[in-house]
Amino acid sequence: MNLPPLPDEAVVIGARADDWRSAVREAGRALARSGATRDEYADRMIAVIEEFGAYIVIAPGLALAHARPGGDVRREGLAVVTLAEPVAFGHPHNDPVRVVVGLAVSNAEEHVASVANLANVFNDPDAIDRIAGAADAAEVRGIFGIDGGSE
Repeated sequence: MNLPPLPDEAVVIGARADDWRSAVREAGRALARSGATRDEYADRMIAVIEEFGAYIVIAPGLALAHARPGGDVRREGLAVVTLAEPVAFGHPHNDPVRVVVGLAVSNAEEHVASVANLANVFNDPDAIDRIAGAADAAEVRGIFGIDGGSE
């Protein structure tokens, strides 16, 4: 499976978020810390949800925050944020969210491939619970089956 690297700075365990916007912003900060995006990418991820709704809540407890490729994406990147307290995104079936995965891609082909590879991770019915309960970045990487990267 081919996913972007997941360095320690792209993983946040037990984040506190007052609402879905702050949860997505946390994922955006993690992507920026890892060097995958610029800070403004978080604003674009939020704008996508404001425009299209909570379709990014793709499974019970899981949101896949992303935006189209743009100048604020430096390279393909992945971030994982687990929330201390779940937050509602407004999805009729899959709220509240405990895990936010941030995804940044630099072209449409990467987007399709990354989403397909992420879907494989979540074919495991216990994956969301395991990620939500992870103690550290290494444990999260193990669940995703990827390394920390060193870019």
